[in-house]
Amino acid sequence: MALLDKTKKEEVRRYDEFIRNSPFRSVTQDRLWAQVKDDWGNEHVYLEENGEIVAAMSILIKRLPLGFSVLYAPRGPVCDPADLKLVQKLLKEAEVVAKKNKAIMLKFDPEASYSDELYNLYKNAGFRLISKDDDPDKLIQPRMNMILQLEDHDEETIMTKFSKSCRSSIRGSARKGVEMRYSRTDEDIETFHKVYKTMAERNKITSRPLEYMKLMRDTYDDLRIYIASHEGDVLAAGLTINYYGKLYYLYGGSTDVKRNLNPNHLMNFEMIKWGIETGAKQYDFGGVFELSKNDGLYTFKKSFCNKDEPAQYIGEIDKVYKPFMYTILETVIPLVKRFRKKLRRG
Repeated sequence: MALLDKTKKEEVRRYDEFIRNSPFRSVTQDRLWAQVKDDWGNEHVYLEENGEIVAAMSILIKRLPLGFSVLYAPRGPVCDPADLKLVQKLLKEAEVVAKKNKAIMLKFDPEASYSDELYNLYKNAGFRLISKDDDPDKLIQPRMNMILQLEDHDEETIMTKFSKSCRSSIRGSARKGVEMRYSRTDEDIETFHKVYKTMAERNKITSRPLEYMKLMRDTYDDLRIYIASHEGDVLAAGLTINYYGKLYYLYGGSTDVKRNLNPNHLMNFEMIKWGIETGAKQYDFGGVFELSKNDGLYTFKKSFCNKDEPAQYIGEIDKVYKPFMYTILETVIPLVKRFRKKLRRG
């Protein structure tokens, strides 16, 4: 049974090395991500063949009443998700984690492009899926991501992938005196968090606490806070992680000041330039909920990814251990929550 022993330095080194060099790597599958999610438990499993690690999975554990739990491997597993036999062998290694924690299910959502073939592969093997034709509100993470491919580009040629209006916004923002800086200081992370909260309140979405952002900063060395300002006014701020050639725009936002100066365009371009300078292969703008010109989030991200099609992932795949409890979690509880919302609205 290949359950990672975190007290063994050599075993941890081998595990980390595999995760960080795999073509299927993801920042949320890194062992350090479990340290950021410190309100969850965590375990890490891996599979070896001929003395080499060939698959791995970082599992977050959410405790539920009566000793039950749900397991979640965000953007896992770290192996080819189309190799179902390999995935099933890895899940076999995870059974000890499921039994120890009375798990109702194990959920994973790999960065694997949707296809009917892949969908049916898992469906026919007995897995439950939340995918293309399901309510997107059921998903933990958006199924569609805007990803800009950076390979074989410099800061001049990458501009050719942007829309004409995006290029104009970037150049206009710089020409009008918007200034950019990046750092990892407490002062700047607090400035970033104020901007981020302003954005969340404006869009009526929940926000992460300041301490969460500081914990992320302390966990990842290749994390930067970018801040856009103009004549002393903070206009926008964002948080990005450069994870072994995958650059992630994780959090960001703008204030209500001088939004006509397009600070977010210039800020993202500066982040993209950092990725190019360090040899990153892609810049992940994060998810979108619909591919509609009426959606501001989509149109902003699409202006950068004008020549790169959105990634449309398979969605969530559930390995169910306790079918009755799973039905309650997936059916009854959401219905109760919606009923309560209706009552509150009158």
